[in-house]
Amino acid sequence: MSETPTKKTSLYDEHLKLGARLVPFAGYEMPVQYPTGIIAEHGWTRSNAGLFDVSHMGQCLISASDFETVATAMERLVPADVIGLTPRQQRYSQLLSEEGGTLDDLMVTRHDRDGTLYVVVNAGRKEHDYGWISARLPSGVEFRRLDGLSLLALQGPRAEDVVAQFAPALRQLPFMNYADAEIAGIRVQVSRSGYTGEDGFEISLDSADAPRLWSVLLSDPLVKPIGLGARDSLRLEAGLCLYGHELDETISPVEADLLWSISKRRRAEGGFVGAARIQKDIAGGVSRKRVGIRPEGRAPARDGTVIIDADGKEIGRITSGGFGPTVGGPIAMGYVTPTFASPGTKVNLMVRGTPLPAEIVKLPFIPNRFKR
Repeated sequence: MSETPTKKTSLYDEHLKLGARLVPFAGYEMPVQYPTGIIAEHGWTRSNAGLFDVSHMGQCLISASDFETVATAMERLVPADVIGLTPRQQRYSQLLSEEGGTLDDLMVTRHDRDGTLYVVVNAGRKEHDYGWISARLPSGVEFRRLDGLSLLALQGPRAEDVVAQFAPALRQLPFMNYADAEIAGIRVQVSRSGYTGEDGFEISLDSADAPRLWSVLLSDPLVKPIGLGARDSLRLEAGLCLYGHELDETISPVEADLLWSISKRRRAEGGFVGAARIQKDIAGGVSRKRVGIRPEGRAPARDGTVIIDADGKEIGRITSGGFGPTVGGPIAMGYVTPTFASPGTKVNLMVRGTPLPAEIVKLPFIPNRFKR
């Protein structure tokens, strides 16, 4: 039996030149770290500007003759308020199963071309999502995958200074909005968003131009390349969900503490796939809640670690855990029964057969610095 070969992004050769350690991730050969290491990359992003290759993510367009038609079609598939989007505005949402579990989380943007939505989905769920969405769109609404595009993320408190050298107007770009721009003569679509808890931008462009833009941005001394290792520790400190960990087909957005992403209108009206579960969870409560966890001492608690109460009864499990470089110690997220979800609650983590003390804490672990 032959294994499916891993794919390469348009920046694969650039990663090799920089000495990246490449690993298979979501079907792609991706850089997990560069020679300076994960801790240094994490710290650089928190203090300057980190450049990520996220071209493995799925980019697509959903379009119709007018915005109301395409937005109505999308609102049948996601619980977000799509109809309320203004041109160039984006929202975070989820694809749900009929049972209300999370199939994926995604970003939906109203394109300035009337009747068009630009959607970004997770790499590991890309093919599933494309098929799922396209099979459920009504007549007159079209789906188009954008395989010829790459995606770069520039994150950190100096990211604005870097892009403003090329496109000064991007300083005024609001959070969760996009603009068309030129950087070093390369046409790009730039959104003010990211996955690190920092201010930053995600830059979509033709894959043929991606290596040159990567080099241009890295020529700035404020910018360094950052791999998937630091991307994970950054998002964990920021309290952001990762599909396959905090989200999966059994977990509803209400359990995941994502109710903020579902507007009051959508909660009341329903009308989207999985709405019955969401409304039930809102009205009747949930059996588990996503929480932040601070283990005492220095030993990290990895995903799958069982959480127990003082009597040794299992009350939940860790979904993501590791060392938080900015926090300066181990951190984790997981699900516990609601009785134990209040910040300050003492719990124990079963690490290699030994119960280690920990505390439930409020998320995020560090303040988010999105520019609103």
